[in-house]
Order: sequence, then C-alpha cells, then structure tokens
Amino acid sequence: MTSMKLAIAQINCTIGDLAGNMAKITGYAEQARQAGASLLLTPELSLCGYPPEDLLLRNGFYRACEQALHELAQQVHGITVVVGHPHEVGDYRYNAASVIRDRKIIATYHKRALPNHSVFDEERYFEHGVTPCVFEMEGVKFALNICADVWEEHAAKHARQAGAEVLLVLNASPYHVDKYISRYEAIRGRIGETGLGVVYANMLGGQDELIFDGASFAMDAHGKLTHQLPSFEETMAVVEIIDGKLQPGEIVPQLTREASIYGALCLGVKDYIEKNRFPGVLLGLSGGIDSALTLAVAVDALGAERVRAVMMPSPYTAQISLDDAQEMANILGVRYDVLDIQPAFEAYLSTLKEQFDGLPAGTAEENIQARIRGNLLMALSNKTGALVLTTGNKSEMTVGYCTLYGDMAGGFAVLKDISKTCVYSLANYRNTLGRVIPERIITRAPSAELRPDQTDQDSLPSYDVLDGIMTCYVEKNMSIGEIVADGYAEDDVRRVVRLICMNEYKRRQAPVGVRITDRGFGKDWRYPITARYQDEF
Repeated sequence: MTSMKLAIAQINCTIGDLAGNMAKITGYAEQARQAGASLLLTPELSLCGYPPEDLLLRNGFYRACEQALHELAQQVHGITVVVGHPHEVGDYRYNAASVIRDRKIIATYHKRALPNHSVFDEERYFEHGVTPCVFEMEGVKFALNICADVWEEHAAKHARQAGAEVLLVLNASPYHVDKYISRYEAIRGRIGETGLGVVYANMLGGQDELIFDGASFAMDAHGKLTHQLPSFEETMAVVEIIDGKLQPGEIVPQLTREASIYGALCLGVKDYIEKNRFPGVLLGLSGGIDSALTLAVAVDALGAERVRAVMMPSPYTAQISLDDAQEMANILGVRYDVLDIQPAFEAYLSTLKEQFDGLPAGTAEENIQARIRGNLLMALSNKTGALVLTTGNKSEMTVGYCTLYGDMAGGFAVLKDISKTCVYSLANYRNTLGRVIPERIITRAPSAELRPDQTDQDSLPSYDVLDGIMTCYVEKNMSIGEIVADGYAEDDVRRVVRLICMNEYKRRQAPVGVRITDRGFGKDWRYPITARYQDEF
C-alpha cells in the first residue's frame, strides 16, 4: 500500500503583488509540510493574481514574474509545490503551471483551452498549449490542467493517455450564484471520460467586479465528492491518496443562496477597499432599503470603525426615514452625520430661477437634490480619503432609475448586480443573523423621496415584474416574444426593453461593482451606447 498527502491552498492573491503572493505560497507550503503533505496545489496564476488583463501585454511583467518564480523555487524546501504563473517562451506567451521540487522547476504545463467569452478574453494574451504534463510523486502519477481545460474533454483525456492517475486542476473560476453546480457537472464529466480522480483548487478573493469564492473540492474516480472547502474563506485542506485513490475527507456544506450572495458582497467590498488601500468607506444613508443593505454589508466587511453614514435630508425626506436611518446607525455603531441639503437646494433654485422661469418643476429639480448629495459625499471623500459606496441596485441601473453625478457618484457599487427583489431577500437574511435593519425599512414602499408622496412604482412596473423581465432580457438574453410567452405583459416588456436600450450611457459611467450573476453590467455586458437598433420581436 502506498499512501501520500497533498494539500489544496485556496489563497487570496493580489494582482501584481508578486512578493505578497510568494509569501502566501511559501507560508502555505510550510503549513502543508507540517501537516504531513508532500505536495501543495495552488490556484491559477497564483504567483501574479488573476486576471492580470493588459499587464500581460507588458514585457516587464513577464520578466518580473519569471524572476519571482525562480525566487519562489529557492524558498520552497521539503515539499513539492504546483504554482500558476504567466510563462514566456521566445515569442509565445502562455497561462502556465510549474512544478517546483528541490529548488528546481521540474515540469511546466501550458493551458490548452483559452476561454474567450463572458468575462474572459485569454486569447487576447496567450497561446494554446498542446502537450500534457505528467509527473510522479511517491508512486502516484499526477497530471496538470488549468481551469477551462476541464470544461472541455480533450485536455483531461490526453492527460489520462499520458499515464495520469490523478488530475490536479488550478483554477481562477469566478463566482456567480450556484456556480458550484456547473463546476461539479464539468468535473464529473471529465471523471466519466477518464476515470481519474480530480483535485480542484480555486482562487479566493475580490478583483474589481469579479469574486473568486474558493469552494475548492476533490472528487474520486467515481465522481463522489471527497472534500469540499468553504466558500469566501482563505484556507487549506489536506487530501490523502492511498494506492492512487482519493480518500474521504471533510465536506463543508454549501451555503444557502442568500448566504452565498451576501458572502460575495462582503468579500468584494473588503478586498476592493483593502487591496486599493482606502482607509474606509462612507455612504449616504437615506432610510431606504438599498442604503440599509449597503451599510450592513460595509460594516460586516470592514468593521464599524471604518464606515461612516451620512443622512442628507431634503424637504421631501419623511420623518420615518430620518428615524430609521438613525436607528440603524445606532445599532451598527457607525459614525452618523446629518447634513441638511435644503440651503444648498434653495441656492441652486435661486441661481437657476431665470433659466427655469415658466417651466414646470420635474426631473431637473429632483436630480439637483441627488447631485447635491453626491457633491457632499465626494467632498467628504476627498477630505478623509474614505471611498464613497454607491447604493443603487441592478433593477435601477437596468432602466436608468438613477442620477448621473448624483446617487451614481462614488467609487464602488456594492449592489450593482443585485436586483431589487434580491435586495429584500438579502435584508431579511441579514436580520436572521442579528437584527440590524429596522423592519419598517423592509416593509415600507420604496421611494427616492425627491418630490411629495413619491414611490418607485409611480414610474416603474412592480419590482417583481421589472426584475423578471430584466432577468429574461439581460441575464438570459431572451427576445421580446420569448419574454411575453413567458407570461409578462407585452406593454411592460417593451417599456422595460426600451429603457434598457436608452440608458446604456448611464451604465457605462457607473462605478465598478460586485458581480454575482453570470451576466452583470460590467466585463460581460458590451452594448454600444450609440445605436439605432431596437428589439421588435
């Protein structure tokens, strides 16, 4: 009987922080060695972080990564480490993984399948690899694949043909809701074709809009889950292999849908703030549901001492909004300030009196209020260094129910990919962990409070209808006819689709925000601003 242990390290890498990433890899290598493992598997491009995007077009970036790889090799001892890195060979560049043993690089694998869809554009940067990579340790033959390789059949089959017994997969697989299901399906597909056990190491962390959830796992040669690591947590697990077969280990249960999304939001905020070295955040707290959820996420991600809430009432702000905002700030223990915008609003109206003379009050006056608030928040940001978190949700961004340079002003959009109906679900979920959002914020009708007795549904379909149409059109790419056939009124569908097309110019100017669906308004939404086409069918 032959027995060995390998370790999976799902680590939080920072793009371009070669020294910091090396330190994490060597730290986990030592931890794995002390745990009795003789092999450590790290995620895709763990040396430099993923995705480096156009850093991969810079010659100096490759030279720096090559130097870091050789430095890492000199620091690793007593254990074999598989590390992901960009690799330049003559005029060709690859997404690679190298095996380090005894201070030497004993093998290097080049990724074969280069995804060029959704948020991926690897063909812009890399060449396709063609050769399998198999190495032996303690009587077990391991092969390497990298992420997209296992979503297609060829790379795993070629590894099996080259003599592999266990497939090691380095991943930087971005999170979206229920992503683990498709990962399991892909791996079981490769297992069914090859009979290989699979160890799947996924990256952890927030990178701009992308979230890498970790959730690494292992499956035996029958497709049975043997190990499941937690989501949204930097950690390591040890997998025992006896006679080439993966042995059962700890399986952490999958999170509920709401817990998973909430964890992604918290990780996204935490990493964006900390990796970009902001001292903290501030946001406008209106007494409404969106800002309430944003505040809860910010405090859970960063701690109350790094979060500041600002209430900016106008003549149309209800007393219950003031009361609820104050209560929530007190519950969470954040700094809370009230800045009355009435004097500034009157000054604007006075300045514009001659220009507005004889014209009815409307959107212009409403947007002035939003832009005053944006100005105040940005002034506080400039003075303190804290980043402004915007509070708008995906439903509003879909139909343009947001104000440029007003409520859209800020540096990070926490709820950018969260529908309004999901906002309510997440608010209720957060309160199950401990009440932080006053119940009245959740139950009262949503309103921008920019004119008397205003509610969102004065100018929008009900949110369950709006969000349903948005999901069909934006996330599922369905046609108008298909959406109507799905049960939605044609007038509502055409109205929402028209608003989507009209407001691309706003979305293009919105700050980056956390992506939790497989079609967010970011890297994977690329519609022209200037276009005459309108869907008719």
